[in-house]
Amino acid sequence: MPGSGSRSRVVTRTARAGDLPAVLALVRQHRADAHAEDVLTGHTSLNAAASGFRRLLEDPGHRVVLAVLPGPYAADGASGAEVPVGLAVLGLDPLSLVLGNPQVTVDTFVVHREHRRRGAGAVLLEAAAAYARENGAAYVVAAAGGHEAERQRFFARMGFAPLTTRRVVAVDSLVRSLASWQRGGVPLPSPRRPAARRRPVPRGLTA
Repeated sequence: MPGSGSRSRVVTRTARAGDLPAVLALVRQHRADAHAEDVLTGHTSLNAAASGFRRLLEDPGHRVVLAVLPGPYAADGASGAEVPVGLAVLGLDPLSLVLGNPQVTVDTFVVHREHRRRGAGAVLLEAAAAYARENGAAYVVAAAGGHEAERQRFFARMGFAPLTTRRVVAVDSLVRSLASWQRGGVPLPSPRRPAARRRPVPRGLTA
């Protein structure tokens, strides 16, 4: 995957198996920014994480993209070494493929706190647009949590419009709620009725 970023020294490339530590560090930051440290944290061993990461990299329906600073431009000046500064996990929405109108999803999108406002987010979205063109997709759908104000503003500046609200629940909590509903303890919300339109009062009948 060729690098990009004409207005930035940051470039993108497809992640490799050896990038797992950098990816995990960026994912942890992403969850902290979204106030989701307790969601899907997990305590997976490094070997299991590496195995899962390899499966993700080999999945034809996904692409893991890293934004990196090449060595000569790295903050520490280390020659020949690159610094990972951003991450995007791109995918193809399965239902959109069934319907014949493919859409690209950006399920994880994060730029390192110390490297924001330097073009990393833009080059990651360039990679998403390129991935969409490769797959004949007309739309890119990005997820951002309700607490992620900075990420929300960035997507809005890039032309993303609000689409839906995603909610999350622990399985144990969902099971308890369903059991309570089965016992009649959790009433289902009734559908909203449209507000009745007031008829105009004929002239001469007003008090």
